[in-house]
Amino acid sequence: MSVTLDHVTRTVDGIPAIHDVALTLERGTLSVLLGPTLSGKTSIMRLLAGLDKPTTGRVLVDGNDVTGIDVRQRSVAMVYQQFINYPSLSVYENIASPLRVQGRPREEIDKRVADAARLLRLEPFLKRTPLQLSGGQQQRTAIARALVKGADLVLLDEPLANLDYKLREELRTELPRIFEASGAIFVYATTEPSEALLLGGDTICMWQGRVLQAGGSSRVYRQPETLRVAQVYSDPPLNIVNIEKRHGTVHYAGGTRAPATGLYANLADGAYRVGFRAHQLEVAKGAAGRHVFPVTVNVTEITGSESFIHLQRDTANWVAVLHGVHEYEPGQALNVALDPDNVFVFDLADRLVAAPGRNCSPPAGTEGDA
Repeated sequence: MSVTLDHVTRTVDGIPAIHDVALTLERGTLSVLLGPTLSGKTSIMRLLAGLDKPTTGRVLVDGNDVTGIDVRQRSVAMVYQQFINYPSLSVYENIASPLRVQGRPREEIDKRVADAARLLRLEPFLKRTPLQLSGGQQQRTAIARALVKGADLVLLDEPLANLDYKLREELRTELPRIFEASGAIFVYATTEPSEALLLGGDTICMWQGRVLQAGGSSRVYRQPETLRVAQVYSDPPLNIVNIEKRHGTVHYAGGTRAPATGLYANLADGAYRVGFRAHQLEVAKGAAGRHVFPVTVNVTEITGSESFIHLQRDTANWVAVLHGVHEYEPGQALNVALDPDNVFVFDLADRLVAAPGRNCSPPAGTEGDA
């Protein structure tokens, strides 16, 4: 089975919500819709499910136009961030409910509920009601009900958003195994880059109703085609600085100069924008080959395993993530270092020019253009 959004748009009250999205999803795949709130993730899911109809374009299933077909006539299951279970029914009956609606025989219901409960590790809880479960167990029940339906398309709209950290981590590690065992088309919406990377599969980066880039999750993370994709796929926010390369020297906004080594070496002279993630910034300790910047500490956030150092660099705010506990005082002056082999370089149209594993330069005759 395949599901295709064929250049769909959707306008609500005269305001464009989805802009010319073209996607094809195949059986047995996991696609993660990644983007901030209001980027269009839920709107895409509603179009895939048939809950909404596109303003223009078509929705195809195996090449057949299903644009006007009601969701109840499609093989679709959805899981939301809220725990949507029947409170008066047991876990068994919650999972079995779509099969009873379908009129399945009792033996088949027993087997499919048992299979789903085993897959989601709910076997000890089948006689309990949802209110007797933890949050993670309730969400697993909702997922089991979606899976047992046997739908060809399973849509999960930020299903872990309302769980506490421990439960989120528990389910995040289990979901890839569940997806692989099911064989359906899975579409998973999240605002968290780390979640997209952990789940694997493909990532579809979204911004203001547009698909910016789609592809293997690790590839999109490492090779963002535009500055906006790098920003969507970075948490903490991407650090950005303007540069100009002239005669073998990189001039950073704010006054720092450094030899044009690393990814800068093959760039044509001109202006660029450089982005780098928080973990790529180090506290300078005289490491050879690094480009060093004076900064001022704004605030330090310590999580235990990591420290988030919020920095003031000229008029820009940067963030560094350091392993372990590091206590810096507000207003403290530091030097931070950046490896010129470990940055993203974009032209002034915000298109990727160079990145780790991809070293290129603008065509002759263009200034700062890839």
